[in-house]
Amino acid sequence: MKQTTFLRHCALSTTVFLSFGLSQLSAEIAVKNGEKIAFLGDSITQGGWGNPAGYVRLVMAGLEANGVHAEAVPAGISGHKSDQMLARLEKDVLSKKPQWMTLSCGVNDVWHGGRGVPLDDAMLKSGTYDAKVAERGTYKKNITEIIEKASAAGIKPVVLTATVIQEQLDNKENGLLAPYNEFLRQLATEKKIPLADLNAMFQERIKAENKPGTKVLTGDGVHMNGEGNKLMATGVLKALGLNDAELAKAKESWVALETQAAEAAKKAAEARAKAAAEKAAAAEKAAAGATK
Repeated sequence: MKQTTFLRHCALSTTVFLSFGLSQLSAEIAVKNGEKIAFLGDSITQGGWGNPAGYVRLVMAGLEANGVHAEAVPAGISGHKSDQMLARLEKDVLSKKPQWMTLSCGVNDVWHGGRGVPLDDAMLKSGTYDAKVAERGTYKKNITEIIEKASAAGIKPVVLTATVIQEQLDNKENGLLAPYNEFLRQLATEKKIPLADLNAMFQERIKAENKPGTKVLTGDGVHMNGEGNKLMATGVLKALGLNDAELAKAKESWVALETQAAEAAKKAAEARAKAAAEKAAAAEKAAAGATK
């Protein structure tokens, strides 16, 4: 009995060890000084760089706060799906010769419906897609090829599960997204590459907040608000090996970026209001002239 209990304890300890990952337990940040990280993705990643407090900016600031001076290679393009990311992989990632590449892909493959990318050949045959679907291939093939090409070029990939399509977790779109994310988890395990399971983190946070009808992590159900960007960055930094103390230091560095983002948003709103007022004044002037 004692031997059985001991063996069970060892098995549990091994499981816990693997679930945290070697880098987490050794407190070793995987990215080193001078290395480049490419961020391949869609509009979420494009915004993650374009927004002063977007998740890409937060990841880089978090590394910097912990003494890692790395360089970002932004490679997010709005609306892109797995086939388009594969098509531009050489130009936007491989040619830049980064040491790391995060891959955030899946939302548009599902969200675009008939113009989307089926998970596999079975879905391709059974789904309702447009006439060009065969040209786009399947998600499994596209993602696998992206990972394999990056690895062959000496780039270390980090897989990000797709976040959410609207924050109503039991809706149709999130149900369709689930097998795509399950494939990513399986691929990361098979290829032995880091995984940032953002979908699991988003689901946990949205359920914990328990605010039906309220956007907790996104501005529109898909694209990140401040909290969503911070949660994404946290997941990526964990996948890169930051421990709790290092994450706390990273989060302290985000305050300045959040202030910059708020100031930028305020200026943008003022510019929009000014443009609208000028347009209205011009229209009023034109209308007055027409009545003379």
